[in-house]
Amino acid sequence: MASLANLLVSLLLIAIFSPTPILCYLNQASVRVQQGATNTSAYHTYIVLVEPPPFNADEDMYHHCYESFLPSSRDGDSGKARLVHSYTKVFSGFATMLTDGELDAVAKKPGFVRAFKEKTRYLMTTRTPKFLGLRNSTGFWRDASYGKGVIVGLLDTGIYAKHGSFDDRDIPSPPARWKGSCKATRCNNKLIGAKSFVKHEDTDDEDGHGTHTSSTAAGNFIINASYHGMAAGTASGVAPGAHIAMYKVCNSVGCYESDILAGLDAAIKDGVDVLSISIGLGDKFDKDPIAIGLFSAMSKGIVVVCSGGNDGAEPHSIKNDAPWLITVAAGSVDRSFDVGVNLGNGMSLHGEALNQVAKPMSKMYPLLYSEAQRDCNYMLNHVVAQKIVVCDSEAPWFVDSILQAGAAGVVLVNKASDGYTVTLDDDNSGVVQMSAVLRAYAASSSSRWARASFSYHNTFLGYRPAPVVASFSSRGPSKHFPGVLKPDILAPGLNILAASPWTESKIGPFNILSGTSMAAPHISGVAALIKGLHPDWSPAAVKSAMMTTAYVVNSTGGSVLDEKHGKADAYAMGVGHVNPTRAADPGLVYDLGVIDYAGYICWLLGDRGLATIVRNKSLTCAKLPKVRDVELNYPTITVPLKPTALMVNRTVTNVGPPSSTYVAKLDMPKSLTARVTPNKLVFSKAGEKKTFSVSVSGKGVHGQKHVEGSLSWVSTRHVVRSPIIAVPNLPESPPSQESF
Repeated sequence: MASLANLLVSLLLIAIFSPTPILCYLNQASVRVQQGATNTSAYHTYIVLVEPPPFNADEDMYHHCYESFLPSSRDGDSGKARLVHSYTKVFSGFATMLTDGELDAVAKKPGFVRAFKEKTRYLMTTRTPKFLGLRNSTGFWRDASYGKGVIVGLLDTGIYAKHGSFDDRDIPSPPARWKGSCKATRCNNKLIGAKSFVKHEDTDDEDGHGTHTSSTAAGNFIINASYHGMAAGTASGVAPGAHIAMYKVCNSVGCYESDILAGLDAAIKDGVDVLSISIGLGDKFDKDPIAIGLFSAMSKGIVVVCSGGNDGAEPHSIKNDAPWLITVAAGSVDRSFDVGVNLGNGMSLHGEALNQVAKPMSKMYPLLYSEAQRDCNYMLNHVVAQKIVVCDSEAPWFVDSILQAGAAGVVLVNKASDGYTVTLDDDNSGVVQMSAVLRAYAASSSSRWARASFSYHNTFLGYRPAPVVASFSSRGPSKHFPGVLKPDILAPGLNILAASPWTESKIGPFNILSGTSMAAPHISGVAALIKGLHPDWSPAAVKSAMMTTAYVVNSTGGSVLDEKHGKADAYAMGVGHVNPTRAADPGLVYDLGVIDYAGYICWLLGDRGLATIVRNKSLTCAKLPKVRDVELNYPTITVPLKPTALMVNRTVTNVGPPSSTYVAKLDMPKSLTARVTPNKLVFSKAGEKKTFSVSVSGKGVHGQKHVEGSLSWVSTRHVVRSPIIAVPNLPESPPSQESF
């Protein structure tokens, strides 16, 4: 009663003294929709953004204000039952069930900003710490205390809390700033938070995705980890000392936007340091409530890491492309589950399998391949008996029946567009997966030579070349915002071993999965390690540290390759592959804050975009310099490709030794001309900022979609590298705002 009385007094005072209509009001707010309006369409879930209350409100006051927007039903009930979720941190707003007619009525009320019709989003589905240069008890991992004291939050499918990856050996108590709670079957100093926002479901992980991603980011050390004896060794996450908070917002069906926002809202309130999100966001960010909510997370100092999508290798397929997110591409590691496919002509081809037998085949078997039956739907058993049958990898449905019919083995062959990327599945022994090269051999060779056998080599470490960009990893440029390079960075995402909830099944306590879903938590773990060393760094500084220290050379000494073993470009791998040790000490960073992004949003979307995304009434586009995309202080430089030079500016902050001198080094193709002014930066103190300009022009590049070079600032201790991408016909003005 006291809180209600305080609310009434507050609203009355505001109503008397405010010159504009207040956001929420009492009885007159809960008006009925006009007769028949509720029958104009079916109910849908809408995410409604509203102005915040013009007074200091607690959770109950926010909730009351949101209820005041909603129509009462015909039996006189208030709008309370219509609320699905209430949001206070991602933005002021709520999720509710409305008809189109009811939405029209809600939209006419004072304080309404915008509504989004809910969509369903989908998931992006041992060795990697060593591949990332992390060694137990030594170097950067030790210096960063394995991420101790840092809280990694994940929006995912839940967590199998009893898994050994979530034991709290050597994990300290959570920091005092942690405000969350844990509702898992087991909570401890490792798993400090677990909540479910999926209706009628607890925090358990029925899908396996969330258990895998959380253990990849921050799982504790487990010895003797393996999958059917494969990839055996000590498993851990990238930040094994960090705390984990799981926000269940998805299940095996998908992820509803209203649930994602509820989990995000809770994560911000609870005090996470890093957010790992392996869910696809595809809309323009001004039309995407999740991207808008993630801006709020970034503005509160949370590093937000997102998977780049699994729709590669098509251009413009990248997801999660807002510049305040770290967008991650997926690559391979130097581990192979090797099977030799030995051919009748004496050649041996590289295949892989997760289920292997100890002994090689004792003899060669005829190869069977038919273009007409590439899916291997052979109706007569005698056709496949005592043969090695070659099938398309996209049609594995008849594998079991083929083996039961007496086939000596099955080879699942990639489609040509997948190149050398082999995404392993849990098939029976006798099944090998490989690239498309075998298909041509089986189809063209005479019966004398079209024979093969398998030899099993278990787990091979040091496989080269690595890393290689995976074929499924989505590619840039961004369809909506091509002036900012996406993806940002490459991380391991192909055939990754991590924790599984199915401890009693044939899969066991570990599983091997692929996707940018697996790549994103690697970067989340690195972000946790960096935050442990540099807790005062902004999200943009953490991102810059990783991006400017990434490497572009593979294990053979050549360039990082794509799935067809051509040179990977920036739209496949971003700046290159993450290098955690160097990222901890980058020397210089390209920093960005809310004001910088606000200027960019003003250039791109104007005042309404600013009001929707930034939601700070003290900021207006009239007061802010408009920042064109190419001028955003990003760690990469994207410019139009044209014969007249375009100059862009960047500002770097010294986070290395106080007295440092950096000299500009340009690595440009002959078709591009670039100049850096000044070409030397001299710093005298930590935190000092220096601004420089880069002018770029080009010619003679007919038919090329883009041209790449790079700028590196080089000191005696650091190399701070930024790709330069010159793009023909890059828009020089923002897209039309009419649709907004």
